[in-house]
Amino acid sequence: MNMVINESLVKPDRIYTVSEITRLVKSELERAFPLLWVEGEVSNFHRHTSGHLYFTLKDEQCQLRAVMFRSDAGRVKFILKDGLRLICRGRINVYEPRGEYQLIVDFLEPKGKGALQLAFEQLKEKLRAEGLFAPEHKKPLPLFPKKVGVVTSPRGAAIVDILRTLERRFARLHVLIYPAQVQGEGAADEIVAGIDFLSRQPGIDVIIVGRGGGSIEDLWAFNEEKVARAIFRSPIPIISAVGHEVDYTISDFVADIRASTPSVAAEIVVKEEQALVERMESLEKRLARGILMFLQGRRQFVSDLSHHRIFQNFRFMLYNLEQRVDELDERAREVFRQRKIKLMEDRATVRLGEAKIAGNMKSLLERLTAKWEALSLGLHNASPLNILQRGYTLCWKGDLQFIRRIEEIEKDEQLMVSFYKGDLTCQVKDIDRETLLEERLAREKK
Repeated sequence: MNMVINESLVKPDRIYTVSEITRLVKSELERAFPLLWVEGEVSNFHRHTSGHLYFTLKDEQCQLRAVMFRSDAGRVKFILKDGLRLICRGRINVYEPRGEYQLIVDFLEPKGKGALQLAFEQLKEKLRAEGLFAPEHKKPLPLFPKKVGVVTSPRGAAIVDILRTLERRFARLHVLIYPAQVQGEGAADEIVAGIDFLSRQPGIDVIIVGRGGGSIEDLWAFNEEKVARAIFRSPIPIISAVGHEVDYTISDFVADIRASTPSVAAEIVVKEEQALVERMESLEKRLARGILMFLQGRRQFVSDLSHHRIFQNFRFMLYNLEQRVDELDERAREVFRQRKIKLMEDRATVRLGEAKIAGNMKSLLERLTAKWEALSLGLHNASPLNILQRGYTLCWKGDLQFIRRIEEIEKDEQLMVSFYKGDLTCQVKDIDRETLLEERLAREKK
């Protein structure tokens, strides 16, 4: 575009001051270029403490100074830096103190990529470098949340999905809602206020921050740096539930857990508790099987002893022991059955925790084991095998009748003598019914 200076304004025979010439050029330039678009690469960028942005637009041959005043600069979402290629809208202006013309920019956007997308990538990289996304900063969710805080719009579909899911999975959970605008001007400030408020409330176990899906413009409040930092500084675990599965925001990266939808966030809140219930039920079944197998093994041991010929005369004692083991077996089964019924009827018992269940099962096993050991000790003390192991023997008649008195033996009768290991058959040649064992031992010592 060619600019033509109005010749009627210029008088050849007049001597002008610098200020007059500058004002003349300023007037003509601003009239000739009321509004235009300029493309160029940023160099010499500087953000003044006043909030104004100063930079130079250049191409391969020329350069143009530019300024964007604070009132317009506040709307720029991304960060300007040298080397960035921009498309700027503005007006040509002459800065009179230096006699330089410049572009007064009121709108700009990056060349080839949307301004919001560029701002998203820049902030993401900045916060990543600061460590806000680091795994070591992620807080674990509580196993048994009692109170859940929710920051979202009270009129949106997100709160309906959250409440419906929580009610279906765990109706007694207390939900505290902080109503906040989630889209448009001022939304980020309300979200930050909600996070800070719920983080200070006593008893809040987890906070859900979210809304339904939408365009990048609709979700932009959750890409604001102030929201990201509010999530990071919260001492309470936060679940980010913004948009649908394909939508990611800065809040998703900073939050302790990212949920693809608000309803999924509600499921995550109670999922850990459900998983613990299942783990405890599995542990209880394993302990029950272990105890029952233990008792069955002891029952088989007693049964095997009862069929040993040495114990024929102790049959009734062994029968009593077998019956006692059966009673312990039934008691164990009943205990597990009652515990399972109680667990199903009263979910509040789950809050006692896995450690308490395991401790109870361990105590039960120890009590049953102690009772069995007491019975085993009594059996061991009364067992003829215990006596035989010390070098004594037992005598039997041919019909496996246990011999208790010498009067039961006749001369030339065949007897069976049982040692701790092995038997022998012998024939009686002589019988001494008068001499006591003590006398015989004393005579042999002499």
